[in-house]
Amino acid sequence: MQTELIENRVFERVSLTENPLLKGVYEECSFIKCDANRSDLSGITFRNCLFENCDLSLATVRNSLLQDVQFRGCKLLGVQFSECKGFLLQLGFEECMLKLALFSQLKLKNTRFKNCDLQEADFTEADLTGAVFEECDLLRTTFLKSNLEQADLRSAFNYSIDPESNRLKKARFLLPQVIGLLDRYDIIIE
Repeated sequence: MQTELIENRVFERVSLTENPLLKGVYEECSFIKCDANRSDLSGITFRNCLFENCDLSLATVRNSLLQDVQFRGCKLLGVQFSECKGFLLQLGFEECMLKLALFSQLKLKNTRFKNCDLQEADFTEADLTGAVFEECDLLRTTFLKSNLEQADLRSAFNYSIDPESNRLKKARFLLPQVIGLLDRYDIIIE
């Protein structure tokens, strides 16, 4: 089976819903202001690619390989990243809307989330060792059996993390947000 190799291309203002990408490998490509809302990106390999100011809401990424893929200023509502291939998965997010995104059971070591809206995202059983959540809104985000060891949540806010059902050794927090570790106990802090 022939696999298309697309290298060093810039896709700008393209509707990937109306003009679907060819199945294959996209290497060192940039996608700028593209509309991929509800598009099917299944089975495609993205290596060292950048998505900037794109709408990828509800895009399907089943069996896609995302290796060193950066998302900047993107809308990724409800994207089920947990359907991607876990092998060599490496992602970065800056100023992205990631509400309802699914990251369960993924290895996301050292992943950087900067100025992202992660409300109601799901990190169940995800390995977030060394991950950085810089200025991220984690309202109603699920952390269950997640590994947050050495993660940096110092500037994250609105989180509720149960220390009894997650690994938090050497994770970094700041006051007053750290009170989100006590939500489970339904106590009143004055």
